[in-house]
Amino acid sequence: MLMEPLCEFHKRPPLHRNRSDRKKWLHLSSKSSVKILDLEGKETESFDLPEIFSTPLRQEVIGRAFVALDSHRKQRQGRDPLAGERTTAETSNPPTGRGISRIPRVKGERYSKSGMAGGVASTVHGRLPFPPRSEKVIRKELNKKERRLALASAIAATADKEMVAKHGHLFSADLPIIVTDEIEKITKVRELKKFLTAIGADEELGRVSTRKRKLNPNISKVRKTGAGPLFVVSDASGLGSALGALPGVSVVKSSDLSVLDLAPGSSPGRLTIWSKSSFSVLPKPLLKIGDKFAS
Repeated sequence: MLMEPLCEFHKRPPLHRNRSDRKKWLHLSSKSSVKILDLEGKETESFDLPEIFSTPLRQEVIGRAFVALDSHRKQRQGRDPLAGERTTAETSNPPTGRGISRIPRVKGERYSKSGMAGGVASTVHGRLPFPPRSEKVIRKELNKKERRLALASAIAATADKEMVAKHGHLFSADLPIIVTDEIEKITKVRELKKFLTAIGADEELGRVSTRKRKLNPNISKVRKTGAGPLFVVSDASGLGSALGALPGVSVVKSSDLSVLDLAPGSSPGRLTIWSKSSFSVLPKPLLKIGDKFAS
């Protein structure tokens, strides 16, 4: 039996999935140490950066992690199975010969709903044709190693000046910004504004505060759309009370750090301010990821 000739697809050489054939990853930071700043923006001492800042940028991994983790914050929703069907509407028997459409109509006379269509989709106060169902699985799972790699890559992106500036942030300090543990004791808004001015991020507050959009012209409620500086600390009890009046500025404990905080909208490069003790609280498996990429 004669065999048919191979098509063009089968004539192609096989793909080699070796490490040498992978595309070159973008390594962001090459610094080994930075200067720690005080609350007045002055340099105090040198600090050796953890190897996690040597993690290359993996935009596609960050995107998958953001979509999966964002689905964990959503709640399943559904509709009442009988919504729009609690009515006396029926199709006349026979449905033809009356000079009107065959759609079910409400029974009765001399009241507003009598003779109106109902009980089916695409009618006033009728049911939805395809309502959302609470049985739908909206939670997306993510591998543990993939989640850690995405978080490590997002952390490394906070040390790249080009990535942070591309995100739209306005600042003048060198990255990454690491501050003494005195930053965790700030409880007043004016003290926090004074610190941001000292490190050259005072225009950042103006940028975030102007990015507001009203939901309805008749309602005074405002939706905040800007993502401002992120403070990563070991204890957020003090600093958290000072951020309530600053739109877009947020604080998170380093043990609770997530891709949702560092890459809002799956876009890495958020302006992040670290406290000195925040690195000691980071999970150890996360810190070991940088050792694989460190030169």
